[in-house]
Amino acid sequence: MKSRKLGTSGLTVSPLGLGCMGMSWAYGEAPDRALMIALLRQAVERGVTFFDSAEVYGPFTNEDLLGEALEPLRDQVTIATKFGFDLTRDPATGPGTNSRPDHIRTVVDASLKRLRTDRIDLLYQHRVDPDVPIEDVAGTVAELIQAGKVVHFGLSEAGAQTIRRAHAVQPVTALQSEYSLWQREPEVEILAVLEELGIGFVPYSPLGRGFLTGAITAETVFEKGDFRTRLPRFQQEAMAANAALVDVLSAIAAPIGATVAQIALAWLLAQRDWIVPIPGTTKLSRLEENLGAAELVLSPEQLADIDQASRAADIVGARYLPAMEAMTGQ
Repeated sequence: MKSRKLGTSGLTVSPLGLGCMGMSWAYGEAPDRALMIALLRQAVERGVTFFDSAEVYGPFTNEDLLGEALEPLRDQVTIATKFGFDLTRDPATGPGTNSRPDHIRTVVDASLKRLRTDRIDLLYQHRVDPDVPIEDVAGTVAELIQAGKVVHFGLSEAGAQTIRRAHAVQPVTALQSEYSLWQREPEVEILAVLEELGIGFVPYSPLGRGFLTGAITAETVFEKGDFRTRLPRFQQEAMAANAALVDVLSAIAAPIGATVAQIALAWLLAQRDWIVPIPGTTKLSRLEENLGAAELVLSPEQLADIDQASRAADIVGARYLPAMEAMTGQ
């Protein structure tokens, strides 16, 4: 695969990364660890160089998985992870934010051990902490960069003014936020700010948590423990309504021999050359399908049809529960 640069930072990665959360957390029972280690290494064999994790995924088990899988390939890959939650809180209430400087330093040292590495290539603040000035966060990460423990600084789901304030203290290499054909809010303001400042964009859930693959219908029953069962957008009535977008994308994909997932990813890749989506999967067949999108070139007419279909779709249901939604866009 060809490579892409995340903004003007000099960080070069594969055009599609691999979101690793589902390999150990969030979608029901965790898959077999040995199979996931094999999948991670197969991804590298197929040209993927960008892998995304976080301490909260598990918690901790996802970083440990990546550490074991990628240690023999460390110099071939870019590893991203995240800080920013207080994992000591009661699980019943959910993790709150914690980006105090001492906490960031502690988290980074622990992440380095789990990832079996001497540096974190891209360190994101997972969610903005309203109790800690972003300047203090950026300054702490700058110190970690000076110490050689971190290479690049990133933000996740941050608003425009937070991005500007952080970037003024320590250049931000990438923003990670949800962006897809059914979540286009970053187009309102964020993309222009990123372009102005030379910051790359890493869309997570670029396939709508699986919905934009066409494999999920209103009749789909999710596994026990799958967090989608709690999301408004994945309730039965919402999925039945949202299927209309997938139907239109299927009609565009079929004549060119592509899948719905490939159409959705190729559309994202066509929006800016500094966008690097990170679709997640636990199956080799889906990984290979997703990577096929990097070779799919959509015509201006096809892109216009996809854009029109997305804008015409009346997406039903919020993407998060209110408490989690409140943590975004700050």
